[in-house]
Amino acid sequence: MIVSISLTVLLAILSAVLIRGRRVSLPTAAVLWLSGFTLASTGIAGPVNTFLTAIAGLITHH
Repeated sequence: MIVSISLTVLLAILSAVLIRGRRVSLPTAAVLWLSGFTLASTGIAGPVNTFLTAIAGLITHH
């Protein structure tokens, strides 16, 4: 069975782990989370998605 998890979910889990491990403070995580939404609404969203898709393809083919 193939399990597909979105990058958003993975980043949310990573953020939660970092906050829980006291690696990142809650305000810092909130700023990073909100900046992700801001970045997604700009023209750079397309190239970033293309880059992440290419990285995911490299990982799955190895």
